[in-house]
Amino acid sequence: MRKQLASRVTTLSPSTTLAITAKAKEMKASGFDIVGLGAGEPDFNTPENILEAAYQSMKDGKTKYTPSGGLPELKDAIIDKLKRDQGLTYNRNEVLIGVGAKHVLFTLFQVLLNKGDEVIIPSPYWVSYPEQVKLAEGKPVFIEGTAAEQFKVTAKQISEAVTAQTKAVIINSPGNPTGMIYSKEELEAIADVCREKDIWIISDEIYEKLVYDGKEHISIAQLSDDAKERTFIINGVSKSHSMTGWRIGYIAGDAEVVGAMTNLASHSTSNPATTSQYAAIEAYNGPQDAVETMRKDFESRLNQAYPKLAAIPGFHVLKPQGAFYFLPDVQEAVEKTGYANVDDFAHALLTEANVAVIPGTGFGSETTIRLSYATSIDQLEKGIARIEKFVKDHWKA
Repeated sequence: MRKQLASRVTTLSPSTTLAITAKAKEMKASGFDIVGLGAGEPDFNTPENILEAAYQSMKDGKTKYTPSGGLPELKDAIIDKLKRDQGLTYNRNEVLIGVGAKHVLFTLFQVLLNKGDEVIIPSPYWVSYPEQVKLAEGKPVFIEGTAAEQFKVTAKQISEAVTAQTKAVIINSPGNPTGMIYSKEELEAIADVCREKDIWIISDEIYEKLVYDGKEHISIAQLSDDAKERTFIINGVSKSHSMTGWRIGYIAGDAEVVGAMTNLASHSTSNPATTSQYAAIEAYNGPQDAVETMRKDFESRLNQAYPKLAAIPGFHVLKPQGAFYFLPDVQEAVEKTGYANVDDFAHALLTEANVAVIPGTGFGSETTIRLSYATSIDQLEKGIARIEKFVKDHWKA
């Protein structure tokens, strides 16, 4: 049989995160004592009240199809959440629930982009942004957020990157993999540029609840009527409520675009899993104590682990303000230990030191690695100690 893959998938880059995680699991299954610092999900179980709500929905026979765009009750819970947390008002036809925030983003790009349309993506970026743009026949346009700017891009950089083909810019705050948060002033300047250039804003706010050191998450949609009209908020329960496997994300934004996404969903997923939707209703409408408990735990780990990580020779790391990742620049350590690049360095950490980290190349950053502190403090400190020993043992004066 003659086999030929569609051209749209032949240019895709595999997920670095998933590849490292798979290798680490394989080694662990073979008996190796692996410390996994590559996780992109909380290490807590889903809160008990959410589990009970999901179970009860099944007992009540709520196991059938739902509307393609999601249960009206879940849309209402999301609308209430956006009003409560951001002071924003949306209608049901401006909200769609999808199979996780990743799928929501994928669907958005499919309905928003025509061939050759450009999307501005700040770097370092979450690995799936450029791949999803390419799958929609769009063109990713990268602008670099440097360590000097806390890995954030400026309004000026965005303005200079806009062309006649630019359709949208992505803002991810708090960021993956950087852990950095855009301030109100920075967002206001970006919103002004987007208004002047007349482009959409895609605001990925999946780590919204995980902010530290008294920092505040601000949605760019809060800043003005114009910013709200041109912003698509992407969010979900995965990180905030430790529900990664339940696969519930949402978009809030322009009704016409959301309507087109709903039509597409009706021919692809039919609807998000019904039980997961009832669980998400409880996540948003029920007690939020567990969310704050998890946030405090992550902040405690951050504060304990940061000085130890920063003390490793050749590691230069900014203290994250949100999410649950460190992104140290390790170029000096890579060179001093005799490795060609961060990919080889990360591979050696896994195979020799038995510590799984993610090389920054998957995030558009050639000199960094990503470490997750979504693991116990014991495992985190154990992993950092192994990395420090590895670097010191291989250091070439």
